Amino acid sequence: MMKRRELRTCTFEVLFRTFYHRSEEMAEQTELYLNSMEAPLTEADRQEVRLRVAGIISKLPQIDAIISSKAVKWPIERMSRVDLTILRLGVYELKFDDEIPDGVAINEAVELAKTYGGENSSSFVNGVLARIVQ
Repeated sequence: MMKRRELRTCTFEVLFRTFYHRSEEMAEQTELYLNSMEAPLTEADRQEVRLRVAGIISKLPQIDAIISSKAVKWPIERMSRVDLTILRLGVYELKFDDEIPDGVAINEAVELAKTYGGENSSSFVNGVLARIVQ
């Protein structure tokens, strides 16, 4: 089984594809991604990624509304796609996944931002998610 951080990274990478594919294509895109992994995934890992991606996509309007309400000076349209994807994942974990403590969700989002985002992504993600928790 993969560690939760690895599953989160997989979820982020699949979720990023939503900018390039219609929602009805995302199940296929998820499978293409899962099948392209170098290390074989267990069926439980595959299912976890599928469920998380589908859960986030199904709640995108709610998630984006939450982000918009706390990132007032940064409309979603102006955010980098990487930052927005990380925020969507972070908000999902904060608001819709009771198994993940808020501090862990924020910390993991910041770590993703350090890895995938730009120079200021980690502080931006941290600030938005911290406002959401308050």
